[in-house]
Amino acid sequence: MDVRVGDVLEMKKPHPCGNKQFAVLRVGMDFRLRCTACGHEVMVPRVKIEKSIKKIIRKDEDTE
Repeated sequence: MDVRVGDVLEMKKPHPCGNKQFAVLRVGMDFRLRCTACGHEVMVPRVKIEKSIKKIIRKDEDTE
């Protein structure tokens, strides 16, 4: 799965604050994500994130 730093991930299940979108801060074996609503940051293994992604939103889609 092609996830890059700067992407926004829409997840299947919401964060406890009610938001479903997370900004990608770090990519590797683990992902560092920041909730776009409350700002909480989490480190999650790649396998778990790839299963729970609903949609990838890219800011620079037109520059590819």
